[in-house]
Amino acid sequence: MRRWSDGGARASFHGQTGAVNSQPDNPVELLSAGGNDTVVAPPDESNEHEFVSEPAKVMRVGSMIKQLLDEVRSTSLDEPSRQRLREIYDRSIAELGSALSPDLREELQRLAFPFAQDGTPTEVELRVAQAQLVGWLEGLFHGIQATLFAQQMAARQQLENMRGLPPGMVGPGGDGPAVSPGPAPDDRPGTYL
Repeated sequence: MRRWSDGGARASFHGQTGAVNSQPDNPVELLSAGGNDTVVAPPDESNEHEFVSEPAKVMRVGSMIKQLLDEVRSTSLDEPSRQRLREIYDRSIAELGSALSPDLREELQRLAFPFAQDGTPTEVELRVAQAQLVGWLEGLFHGIQATLFAQQMAARQQLENMRGLPPGMVGPGGDGPAVSPGPAPDDRPGTYL
């Protein structure tokens, strides 16, 4: 969904789903050069409140869980080891939940089923639970990366619109190809030494 700015003077861009530290109460304001053609891609309203408040913590816990899963695959576990892994898994879910928005926390709780309270989980139960958690975390990371890319593209489009450049071109000092006022090098007549 795209929204046109109301007067062309000012437009706001809110964070996207899964964005790192995006808070809808603190939108980033992008000013237009005065034209009415400023395009802003707002987030999906239903997912506006999803974000990761502590991305470094999520990355650390995710790396730890992935390493544990690799270790569990290569060894046979006795009952005390399985009980310890269960405690680590439960604690990891709690730590991840504290770093996520309410929407993502609820999703994690729905997908991470607790183990039975009366016994020690089997090796297979532990492997499945940890693999499921690693898969969910990888999906979260991919969502964050996609959101950051979309935000960068929206900001680039906003900047191009403000500068009046054709799409895909960035002026001098930008990340992309430089815009030269004359013809392209292949279009110049004659030989230059």
